Amino acid sequence: MDQVPNMDQVPNMDQVPNMDQVPNMDQVPNTDQVPNIDQAPNTDQRQNTEQTRGADQITQQQPVGELTNFTGVTPPEPTELNGTQVILRPIDPDTDAEGLYRVSHPPAGDPTIWTYLYDGPYPDLESFRRGLEGQRERRDQLFLTVTDRATGKPLGIVSYLSIVPEHGVIEIGNIWFSPELKRTRAATETIFLLARHAFDDLGYRRLEWKCNALNQPSRDAAIRFGFHFEGIFLNHRVVKGRNRDTAWFAITDERWPQVRAAFERWLAPENFDANGDQRSRLRDLTAAT
Repeated sequence: MDQVPNMDQVPNMDQVPNMDQVPNMDQVPNTDQVPNIDQAPNTDQRQNTEQTRGADQITQQQPVGELTNFTGVTPPEPTELNGTQVILRPIDPDTDAEGLYRVSHPPAGDPTIWTYLYDGPYPDLESFRRGLEGQRERRDQLFLTVTDRATGKPLGIVSYLSIVPEHGVIEIGNIWFSPELKRTRAATETIFLLARHAFDDLGYRRLEWKCNALNQPSRDAAIRFGFHFEGIFLNHRVVKGRNRDTAWFAITDERWPQVRAAFERWLAPENFDANGDQRSRLRDLTAAT
């Protein structure tokens, strides 16, 4: 009898789950309340937000350059640049070769102009003519003949090179002048015409001058023309089998108006006396820029 279940241990019907306590289907989450996938953060928006936040952190923690609205320029086209003393025009090997060869090779010419250049001297007129043809055909550089405005006589060669239109950077180089042109008002005007065309006509931001670091006359000329010395690139080139350390100089568009005014003041007729001697030195004028 001790094993007969005690009625007190029989489950009380009050403990049976009340149907009222069963979850009401109305309480099941409404599918309309489930986050809409369209409302999830857009990947592009998240990336833009992160980039903006990153940019803010960069400007707060690291120095950066000023914003600019510069969008690029075009390369220089073959064209004439006219001055009062000289005209710069695209090379024409058929008409220029003989005169240029004569003023740059013995017996009348000065062969030392070739010492620091990539090409020359040439063994004969025909090889020199072929060299001019090669320069005329180049698309990454623009070579111009310097001619006397009054006579049309060719007096030297200049060029635009290291042309980077997307950044607004251009160089003048491969310059050689005949003995007749060196250290004259016409020589200075030649450099002025190149600089003015690069800045005022084409809209470049930076004009470079580079030369062999051992070429002291070229370095002195760069300073006289208003270029600022920026340093020397060691082991920069191998030219004619020899190492070349390169001295870098530049004029930027911020300085150009002052440099241009210095050129114009120096080139003005009133800067020269009756004997043609200068009253103000260009080096002194550009030093103030």
